[in-house]
Amino acid sequence: MARKLKILFVQGDPYVGDLSGNAAKARAALEKGNHEGADLVVLPELFIAGYPPQDLVLREAFVRTCMREVEELAEATHGHRAALLIGTPWMDGERAHNSVALLEDGAIVAVRHKVALPNYGVFDEKRVFSPGAGPEPVDFRGVRLGFPICEDIWTPEVARHLKERGAEALIVVNGSPFEVGKQGARKSLIRQRIREVGLPIAYLNMVGGQDELVFDGGSFALNPLPEGAGAQETTSPDESGEADIAFRLERFETASELAVLEEGAVGMRFARGHMAHRPDELEAIWRACVLGVRDYVEKNRFPGVVIGLSGGIDSALAAAIAVDALGPERVHCVMLPFRYTSTESIEDAGEVARRLGVDYDVIPIHPPVEGFFEALSKKFSNLPPDTTEENIQARTRGVLLMALSNKFGWMLLSTGNKSEMAVGYATLYGDMNGGYNPLKDIYKTTVYKLAQMRNEKRPRGCLGPEGAVIPERILVKPPSAELRPDQKDEDSLPPYEILDSILHCLIEEKRSVHETAERLNLDEALVARVQNMLFVAEYKRRQAPPGVKITSTSFGRDWRYPITNAYREK
Repeated sequence: MARKLKILFVQGDPYVGDLSGNAAKARAALEKGNHEGADLVVLPELFIAGYPPQDLVLREAFVRTCMREVEELAEATHGHRAALLIGTPWMDGERAHNSVALLEDGAIVAVRHKVALPNYGVFDEKRVFSPGAGPEPVDFRGVRLGFPICEDIWTPEVARHLKERGAEALIVVNGSPFEVGKQGARKSLIRQRIREVGLPIAYLNMVGGQDELVFDGGSFALNPLPEGAGAQETTSPDESGEADIAFRLERFETASELAVLEEGAVGMRFARGHMAHRPDELEAIWRACVLGVRDYVEKNRFPGVVIGLSGGIDSALAAAIAVDALGPERVHCVMLPFRYTSTESIEDAGEVARRLGVDYDVIPIHPPVEGFFEALSKKFSNLPPDTTEENIQARTRGVLLMALSNKFGWMLLSTGNKSEMAVGYATLYGDMNGGYNPLKDIYKTTVYKLAQMRNEKRPRGCLGPEGAVIPERILVKPPSAELRPDQKDEDSLPPYEILDSILHCLIEEKRSVHETAERLNLDEALVARVQNMLFVAEYKRRQAPPGVKITSTSFGRDWRYPITNAYREK
């Protein structure tokens, strides 16, 4: 009789540090598996701790508590059909490992440790974990399974070792954060491992927001193709060209799949299952921002958010993301006009609030700003106005928004985009105030594309209204901070199409000034000026709130440049 396993893959959303809460989610998954007749229930990497736990792992009490929760989960499997594979920190003597534990019939029957510890970009696992030895397969109900953990599958050694030791299928548990283009890279990687070892591989990824990181799920399983066949990624609705894909789960939402792993003429294979919707790039970015805001607000227990609406594109987009994340009843918007605020901007801010259906107030800032000017008049006498007076306006708005945050418990969302954060086109303790920034890693040109996309469709899982939520007039008017008469962003910055192309070369591609100028056919002096603004603004970025990571090099853990820095490329 052919061997067969029913495996429930659970694409869950853990909460870092909520060990009992995560254990309760694991119990619910186990109950679901038992109800559906699963032999094995699989949860993502470090599920019991939440991911990434960072320096919590250096606290032995934290790791020991994780282990106790796993031991209690093992007891919950006694007398039931389903076993449980769960990610957890694990102490081996004095060393902490990133591990998976297999729980079956009341006992912990196997523990396997992660071998390859990533130490680049947002990952810093060598700081807190010790690597394991080459993991052995586990005999589970007549099938030999290998359990690589996330980074273990990104190089060939662990998969080859498991194949040599008799593994018949690989189940990879992951905490892999979203960035543009990464889902395709994951599938290409798994296909490469399959070509090397000839085994079916299931890739289970967690979902949810954790500070800057958003885990996008998108779990899938791939089978080896017959000799000489090739799988092609397609964008057709039925995905019929993806002959090697057994199942694919939704991105940016919790989901599960009861998959069948069964023996055929050429070994073990996953049976064909659910094929989830594949969002395009702009929809994926939007849903990442929505999920990042939602989980940051929910997990930190804020009742809602407050946003300063300027009548411009950035604050309108941030408000639309917040409404899609939380619903309009939890989003509070405020227009804070001064003498330089145009009538058009006041009208546009009000129209955004109306279309989104949010609570909306107008609080003029003339009295407090004039009070600051009066208080400083003696000291500033005979000095011409400059950015000091502009910053006072921005900081007054910041004070008032933070007062609303303090009084009502709402978290302030800041609204600066990556282009502005890169070159310091923002005011410390003013428009940079806030607890979180959904646009922090989104360039200005992408801001416009996202606004147009959201006006055309409401992505899956969003709570805001259908239709065009951002007025067309906001999309076409020149960007302006409106801190002095007739001010435009391009008074002090290159056009955003040019600025963003320069910044992408300097930041994501890490190209030199000369290479960037040559690549973009631009004056080298212009590129050098942008690079200087980029380096000089580092002190501001260090004081900026966290925000959703979208690109391969987001400001924060991906970007670690010194504040005091004399280096400039010639």
